[in-house]
Amino acid sequence: MKNKDWLVTGDGQYLACKSAREWDLLRDNYRLYRFITELEDVLNNVDDESSRLPEIRMLVRRLITNSYWVQSKKLQPSPENGTSVLLLYDELGFPLTVQIVTFLPGIKSSIHNHGTWGVVAVLKGQEKTTCWQRSPSAEFPDKIETTGEITLEPGDIISFTPDAIHSVEAVGDEPTVTFNIYGETDPKERFEFDIVSQTAKKF
Repeated sequence: MKNKDWLVTGDGQYLACKSAREWDLLRDNYRLYRFITELEDVLNNVDDESSRLPEIRMLVRRLITNSYWVQSKKLQPSPENGTSVLLLYDELGFPLTVQIVTFLPGIKSSIHNHGTWGVVAVLKGQEKTTCWQRSPSAEFPDKIETTGEITLEPGDIISFTPDAIHSVEAVGDEPTVTFNIYGETDPKERFEFDIVSQTAKKF
């Protein structure tokens, strides 16, 4: 099935969610500014995160369904690290970051969480998301273990709770392009994990 929605939680669960039908989301002249305005309404009026993330996923799907401009935006990946980030929105005083990220095939991220909610839509290529959960021991309080992985195709949307731990890899034969949106990061709660040393550090 195309256009799947997913939710990843702090306990490493990755849950398939009901996705809005594209034909129910068709709008004339639906552009980024309208998306930002509707998103602000959700952030102001929906306090419960379990209700907020489905609303945000629906808005993201409406945007990528209707906006050719968003679908076509990207930067060439840097030859140094194989990635690029095109910032679309980051306004002082409004806890929101919107960006287009491009990865060359084979590029992998670190294992991390975001310390905030996040929603990512795949626009082109494929992205493999590996999910992790904390598995602390007396010797290694920051130990983690994998719980599984999902390969996302164009049209798929994945969302994360602030404590969800994941890593991503661009797979396939072409660059992976994603539309990413994040809330306001709590720097005290954002970590990068080292699976070899079983340690975590803030980043």
